[in-house]
Amino acid sequence: MDINEITAVVEAILFAGGEPIEGGRLALAAGIEPVELGEVIAVLEKRYSCEDCGIELLHLEDCYQLATKQKFAENIKQAFEIKKNTALSAAAMEVLAICAYNQPVTKSFVEHIRGVDSSSTVNSLVEKGLLCEAGRLELPGRPIAYKTTDAFLRSFKISSISELPPIPEQAEQITIDEVLAEESGQLSEE
Repeated sequence: MDINEITAVVEAILFAGGEPIEGGRLALAAGIEPVELGEVIAVLEKRYSCEDCGIELLHLEDCYQLATKQKFAENIKQAFEIKKNTALSAAAMEVLAICAYNQPVTKSFVEHIRGVDSSSTVNSLVEKGLLCEAGRLELPGRPIAYKTTDAFLRSFKISSISELPPIPEQAEQITIDEVLAEESGQLSEE
């Protein structure tokens, strides 16, 4: 097969799959070596990079997926009568941050960091597809560990967890006492 045929095969697999497909599995299904997949992916990325194309190729960790471009989201919602996405609560964002930076994590780990019961928030994020079960830990009670999903990566428009910004060093962080002192100093000046 020539590059055009192989590209068409990979494109068809990605289109039919709908979900992210691991690169090695994609290469195997297309009948090519994993090293050849890079060239095919480059052809597809070039094909979908034009402004008037409604599709884009997503690279999520070691997986690939075809998706519609974000600028057409409203049109797609209207066509399929999709309800408007609701913003995540502050608690949900906290839980996602804890999971993303420390994964895999248990509910008790998240609760220890947050200082409050987080079971319903974790369960809600699992229902939304942003977190998933990552197995059970070899600890008493065999607690379930959770990790972020490809939907998490798509939602935050990143390809990999490694693209998350670094956590500030302790010395760079400001305490609530410093914020309150600064605010009270500003108020007394007025």
